[in-house]
Amino acid sequence: MNKSFFAAALLAGTLGGCTSAMTPNRLGGASNLQVLPDSILPEPTGADYRGAGRPYAIGPLDKLRVDVAGMPELSLEEIQTDSGGNIAVPLAGTVTLSGLTSDEAAQLIRDRLRAAHVRDPKVAVNLRETVSQVVTIEGQVKKPGQYPALANMTLLSAIARAEGATEFARLDEVIVFRTVNNQRYAALYNLKSIRRGAYADPMVFANDIVVVGDSPQRRLFLDILQIVPLITTPLVVALQNN
Repeated sequence: MNKSFFAAALLAGTLGGCTSAMTPNRLGGASNLQVLPDSILPEPTGADYRGAGRPYAIGPLDKLRVDVAGMPELSLEEIQTDSGGNIAVPLAGTVTLSGLTSDEAAQLIRDRLRAAHVRDPKVAVNLRETVSQVVTIEGQVKKPGQYPALANMTLLSAIARAEGATEFARLDEVIVFRTVNNQRYAALYNLKSIRRGAYADPMVFANDIVVVGDSPQRRLFLDILQIVPLITTPLVVALQNN
């Protein structure tokens, strides 16, 4: 019996009792777990949020900076989108930016300014602060909470945003929960192995939940840690949708 299958069977028992008709790829029964064929969590799709290539999608109440080169009277040092993701730009009027990347927002404002007879405006839109797309970091970190999900955020950098793990954290028990196309997934990581370069620092996306060390969620994987040393690869499973 291979290690991944044995670990999955053990996890099934942890989550809700024994299963029937178990196979290496699918566990039936109440726990309804699926061990993925590879060790990488699926990335969110456009159905989850605007994330192709990991650009950030502007949302309600985000704070932005709008620069129009050579035209300070049209630039905005800081402006917050309203609950609908709109801002007011001089000459361009009210512009709806919700769901757009920074580049797309700049292009939309540029087009509006051209329509207002501004010649060849050069526009840049930069995110200053976000509350609409966040990563939740829980467990044994110094400052648990929700943090902006910026482009190219990895697991290590996300934990650093929470000012790092506490002295009692179990660095070999870090779980990332993610939902992709309404399917819930969980992956178990070992930060010590990542820091040693045993495997890559995984990307973290908006709406992910990261649980470090001692937390009720870590019990999902407690017994697995006795079976699968996370030296070369994390373990990724799909969880039952309730």
